[in-house]
Amino acid sequence: MVTAIVHINAEVDRIPEVAQTIAEIDGVSEVYSITGEYDLLAMVRVSAYEQIAEVIPGRLNKVAGVLHTETHIAFRTYSKHDLESAFSIGLPETD
Repeated sequence: MVTAIVHINAEVDRIPEVAQTIAEIDGVSEVYSITGEYDLLAMVRVSAYEQIAEVIPGRLNKVAGVLHTETHIAFRTYSKHDLESAFSIGLPETD
């Protein structure tokens, strides 16, 4: 699984519409309205790196109202839930 974090600047009066349209793109798992330098953050999860090009420059960047994007590719995922699962592999606790 390849995860990309996409920061998005959008036309201010179209943010809800842009977010909804992006959320409907295959490969986009979540879209967040955020504060700060960017208006939206999209999580893109695909099975191969080649699909990143199809989803982000191929579709997401072409959504009406998107002004600019900045993409970051995740190397590794760390999650509280993943760590708890890893440490509970069924070994008995010792006192």
